[in-house]
Amino acid sequence: MSRNVPALAVAALLSNALCYGLSWWPFKQLQALGLHPLWATVLVDALVLAGILLVQPRVLGRVLDNRALWPLLIAAGCTNVGFNWAVTIGDVVRVVLLFYLMPLWAALLAWPLLGEKPTLRSVGFMLLALAGVVLVLKTPETPWPWPQDMADVLALGGGFSFALTNVLLRRLRDSDALSITATMLLGGALLCALTASVGMQQGLVPTLPDPSVHWVLVALGLALMIGVGNVSLQYGAARLPARTTAVVMLCEVVFASVSAIALGAGVLTERVALGGVLICTAALLSALSSGAKPEHASPPPAQEPL
Repeated sequence: MSRNVPALAVAALLSNALCYGLSWWPFKQLQALGLHPLWATVLVDALVLAGILLVQPRVLGRVLDNRALWPLLIAAGCTNVGFNWAVTIGDVVRVVLLFYLMPLWAALLAWPLLGEKPTLRSVGFMLLALAGVVLVLKTPETPWPWPQDMADVLALGGGFSFALTNVLLRRLRDSDALSITATMLLGGALLCALTASVGMQQGLVPTLPDPSVHWVLVALGLALMIGVGNVSLQYGAARLPARTTAVVMLCEVVFASVSAIALGAGVLTERVALGGVLICTAALLSALSSGAKPEHASPPPAQEPL
């Protein structure tokens, strides 16, 4: 292996983290142009999936024929619904921190799904993450650390689905990467379309707007971002140890938080900052300890949301 490969792999993972860490901004732009984030996710995931099918047309058949991939499809779809909707209606910093409760949810899910009983160390990580989320959720106006609005609920639900996605990816580690990516993209498109349709009936989601040059161009740019993010993830994760991948991808939290604060889409109070430090520390220690790799949904993703 060339000496440059590790450096290039790390750079690829940083590129992935940057793409997903900044993805909240085009979602907000599309929302302002009349395209709801759920419909935006449907279009973006469908575009990226179409690109994969052009290269490998048979991959969709493999996904539909393999029932072991279907739970991943649902989990990845729910991740997209939760995160992509939450970042457009809530404080981006708060949403990202609540979404990234990986140590807590993953430890709880790994027991029934993978047979991995919580260790004293994993319980410690869970308690550290819980302390962080209490600080993030508790505000001076509320007596209890409880979700304050729909954005909080969506972020927590999306984070739980993200953890479930990662646990399922570990069960499917012998599956080919292209089928995994196609499964998650298909899940994002289908679940977001279903949720958007139900939301329309309830008056929560507007109809798909007529095509316009502005939102079509932004959607195409977002699709390109997600495509680059996925290719970067596949390259980097295949050439680095899993724990290195996990640690580097935590940079997504930093990219998202810093960009949101700089662009006025998030507020970093002392309480939220301390909570974020605890949550990220728990995720970092968990990654270093277990070598577990957070995959992307979209995303992430695999991909993260998207």
